Amino acid sequence: MAQRRFDKAWSVLAKTLPLPGVLVRLCDGPCKGACVRKDAGGAVEIDALERACAALAKSVRPPKPLPSRHKSVAVVGGTLTGLCAAWEMARRGFDVTLYCEQAGSCLSAVPESTLPGGVLANEMEALRAMGADMKENVSLTPELLDSLLEEKDAVFIDSDDLPEDVRSFGQPDEITLGTERAGLFASRTGEPSAVFQAATGRRAANSIERFTQGVSMVSGRELEGPYETRLFTSLDKVEPLPPTPSDGVYAEVEARDEAKRCLQCECMECVKTCEYLRHYKYYPKVYARQIYNNESIVMGTRQANTMINSCMLCGLCETVCPEDFSMGDVCLEARRSMVERGKMPPSAHDFALRDMAFANGERCALARHAPGTDASEYVFFPGCQLTASDPDGVETAYGDLRERLGNVGLMLHCCGAPADWSGRVGLFEEAMAELKSVWESLGSPKIIAACPTCIKTLRVGLPDAEIVSHWSVLRALGVPVQATDGGGTLAISDPCAARHDRVLREDVRALLEQANVSLVEPELTGEYTECCGFGGLLSEANPELGRKVAERRAGAREEDFVTYCAMCRDMIARTGKRALHLYDLLYPKGDSPAARPSPGYSARRENRVRLRETLLRGLWQEDAGPNGDPFEAIEVAFSDQAAANMEDRRILKSDVQKVLLHVGRGGQRFVHGETGHFLSAFRPVVVTYWVEFEERDGGYYVHNTWSHRMHIKGERS
Repeated sequence: MAQRRFDKAWSVLAKTLPLPGVLVRLCDGPCKGACVRKDAGGAVEIDALERACAALAKSVRPPKPLPSRHKSVAVVGGTLTGLCAAWEMARRGFDVTLYCEQAGSCLSAVPESTLPGGVLANEMEALRAMGADMKENVSLTPELLDSLLEEKDAVFIDSDDLPEDVRSFGQPDEITLGTERAGLFASRTGEPSAVFQAATGRRAANSIERFTQGVSMVSGRELEGPYETRLFTSLDKVEPLPPTPSDGVYAEVEARDEAKRCLQCECMECVKTCEYLRHYKYYPKVYARQIYNNESIVMGTRQANTMINSCMLCGLCETVCPEDFSMGDVCLEARRSMVERGKMPPSAHDFALRDMAFANGERCALARHAPGTDASEYVFFPGCQLTASDPDGVETAYGDLRERLGNVGLMLHCCGAPADWSGRVGLFEEAMAELKSVWESLGSPKIIAACPTCIKTLRVGLPDAEIVSHWSVLRALGVPVQATDGGGTLAISDPCAARHDRVLREDVRALLEQANVSLVEPELTGEYTECCGFGGLLSEANPELGRKVAERRAGAREEDFVTYCAMCRDMIARTGKRALHLYDLLYPKGDSPAARPSPGYSARRENRVRLRETLLRGLWQEDAGPNGDPFEAIEVAFSDQAAANMEDRRILKSDVQKVLLHVGRGGQRFVHGETGHFLSAFRPVVVTYWVEFEERDGGYYVHNTWSHRMHIKGERS
């Protein structure tokens, strides 16, 4: 009706209601007392809308009944309750006979202005067209009831149309309407509401259907009739708007305006706040069903893999849901189950897991007591993404901690979150076991962690460790002497890993206050913060959606952002939005840290390697080990297109160098006849890389790159 599609609206009513032409004109709107809109201007005038719909729409044919059940039912009494019961049972394929003195006589006192004379007659004709037999001018006696119980499979009594001496069967059951006589069902007397009379007729039809089928009369009937709903509809952003006035019956425009006041009650709180759920254009119940169906497939294509792997596992849906439903738990369990059964395609998380292995490898990982000491009271754990994004900040922060706390060791390592997010339970347990071994080798010191995800993950994986955030330590010590004195007004972006860590969030805000930074909060902040698009490995499994999530977060405020998660900072910076990591304020470097670009994938790996080498040589006076693999000596430059493709396709500089090393060692190359460029491929891991290049100045210039997971077999021509 809000779209002025009155014919369509009437077809919905006519399919739903018994005797629709009568019932909509007698509707007393009992639902208005429970209408959510009543607290935002007034309940929707649903009874007036129904009457307007009947007046404005074209008539429709009565519903076509189901095939005959070959079950006969008698309805005794012809008030609205009996007529509605006959309608419901005729529609369901029962052979219905209505016995009464005069059908609908109770409606004779209704004014013509409310119920035009021809409406009841039309509905009685529709009832006959559905197959109901109507016997009027019948004396309703106890003997009639006895005979009908002998003849029919079931009998329904419209008690309001029977003399008191005929109602000797006792009070009917509230749920089933059954009486002390088998097969006899009856309404209670005195119901004034036309809507509840119709509801009683439908309840009677439900009971008789169950009775004739020989199934439970009470199981699963708690949702028949009015019941307390679990549905939540927020009024936070709903503008109070009073009902549309009318002179009695709404005209077309008035009906449209009143229909528009309807809130279309649905919860959807999680969909409103989560770009992932909004992207797939459904709601959690549908997603859960799709995930279950995806898991149940034995043979064939699993259509929901990308959806399962696109959840950020950030917990926002559970936080905003009135029922505490966690889409993240559903998706993570699905990932774990599919991995365990060998049904999860490795491509979704392969790059992230190889990156985790690299961060934990000999080129990046490091565990040492502070220089000149053989024990550690604390150990600094910056996390693999902070070392990849801001190695200079990590080096300065570690120096600050040693200067102010003394014997602080260092652990450069990944916390294992990628393994957990990807559903690799065994791999995550291996990572935790390795971390525990390294930590114990340092004497099990207190861990000072800078990354919120690391803090959360380590508290689960190392329950015996005492873990404190770097921000709590700095709050107690005070901001470093080199910290920026004032950063203007910044928008705070809490990482989703800090959603349930109130102390961590408060420590960060206190530090920013000490640094004389004026803070503003996005609409979704603190416990309700949004993910940046990296969580749950979204940006790896679904890069396009990852960008959309990051752009949504970046657009939450006009001010520059400040955050305390390296990936939050870098994901926001990739959108072109100015963003700072808290280290940029506490350990400043450069003139415009908010404009610092997000390092690409190759640079992130090189930053980790460089940080380890710098610390070993500068602090511990140790050789950093071999200078690297032979491929690292290859000089290579990239076109802008090649560099952009490498980021999009997760191709590293080292992957290209391996291909070029393979070429230099005699690997086959193809020549493009027009450009003279060379093309060659190499499969150093589970991925085959292709490189289009030319030789320049003793090195290589790369024009484009590709990758795939296929094996190339046979002779090449």
